Amino acid sequence: MAWFKRKDAGIKTSTEEKKDTPDGLWYKTPKGNIIHTRELKNNSYVCPDDDYHVKIGSKEYFEILFDDNQFKELDKDMTSGDPLSFTDSKSYTSRIKDSIAKTNLKDAARTGVGKLNGLDLVITCMDFNFIGGSMGSVVGEKIARAIDYALKHKVPFLMISKSGGARMMEAGFSLMQMAKTSAKLALLDDAGIPYISLMTDPTTGGVTASYAMLGDFNIAEPGALIGFAGPRVIRETIGKDLPRGFQSSEFVLEHGFLDFIIDRRQLKNRIYTLLNLLRS
Repeated sequence: MAWFKRKDAGIKTSTEEKKDTPDGLWYKTPKGNIIHTRELKNNSYVCPDDDYHVKIGSKEYFEILFDDNQFKELDKDMTSGDPLSFTDSKSYTSRIKDSIAKTNLKDAARTGVGKLNGLDLVITCMDFNFIGGSMGSVVGEKIARAIDYALKHKVPFLMISKSGGARMMEAGFSLMQMAKTSAKLALLDDAGIPYISLMTDPTTGGVTASYAMLGDFNIAEPGALIGFAGPRVIRETIGKDLPRGFQSSEFVLEHGFLDFIIDRRQLKNRIYTLLNLLRS
């Protein structure tokens, strides 16, 4: 039978006719499970085999949370200045330009206004790909303006944190954002408008020390790194070995700093339930 036997020896396909597998078609989790990117997207970027939560940005969170991915972006074109004329291995202005070109983002946070299961909601989400999701003056101003919008229109506010902390290139200007955003959130509290803080991997530094921990509900994704200083700094400061996984969201929950952990696949419905509870 001819179809069981190769009539001609060798492979006759020319180099020009050969087709390679496109990059990015499959995703491999840290535990070695492989999943097609289409299935991963349909599963809220969570691998069903090991529940690994792939790191995503504002684009993906908005797709997951806003009804039909319909939203209005606020302060879309706001970009950072260079108040200190900072230069390390390159100038800060060059670093900003390179980050904008690489990520197609203006800075490390985006704000969208839309509906979640029919309820009005303001969401500010951080993007780690933009200079490590660092908190500079633009991030602080975008959060402040998002809160102002929530106050004016009496709409709940959701903050999704993903950051390495304050942006060193802005020094004190960056640290001022901690007080600025905290003061704005106090106004939100005075007005009785719900604020939900979602911490994702990683949430560290000045972000953890300010708005990330000030929610009416502080929630997190499974396995997220949540802390202020890094393990090495803490170990050298206290002179003791640290518990295993002491900065994971599970450890932080166990020690009373989180209200609960939410699987990303249930995130939209759980936030909808929370908002209804807070409205009643």
